[in-house]
Amino acid sequence: MSDYVTGVGNDAVEAKTGKIWSEWFTVLDAEGAKDLDHKGIVKILVDKYQLDGWWSQMVTVGYERERGLRELYEKSGGYEISCSKTLPVSVEQAFKAWQDDAVRKKWLSESIIVHKATPHKSMRVTWIDGQKSISVNFYPRRVDKCQISVLHGKLPDSKAVDEMKVFWGEALKRLGEYFSD
Repeated sequence: MSDYVTGVGNDAVEAKTGKIWSEWFTVLDAEGAKDLDHKGIVKILVDKYQLDGWWSQMVTVGYERERGLRELYEKSGGYEISCSKTLPVSVEQAFKAWQDDAVRKKWLSESIIVHKATPHKSMRVTWIDGQKSISVNFYPRRVDKCQISVLHGKLPDSKAVDEMKVFWGEALKRLGEYFSD
């Protein structure tokens, strides 16, 4: 087993929780956590071991992944991926490329519905069929640079994760090409 689980090392886990990963896994095995759902494991960590909300979630996800109860990118409501790209444009230009239907059709192959938009900051969108949950965030990096981050949730399985990682990587690449034309 690695000293890192969910991207967090043993030193950080021990400093905040009093135990390293392998110790938490042993404790949770003894508590019967393999037979519990996510909320049940969190409840043990909060009630019996007094972990705060964030660390109880982190230890639970680490345990679930280590014991094969949760796959990479799996969340309680399905699978979720993120993809980002930094472009040599302002936040305003990047936001317009997402918000303006005519511009968006030049680089995004899917039709989307914008449900909520906070100008130059974020958007909440779905596919036209309403089946996908997508958050788009815009971060200024300098006056002439912007990072766009796409968080795509409620994916049904790991195959969809792989497909959407490719899809969004290519879409953001096309967006970059749109601005370089």
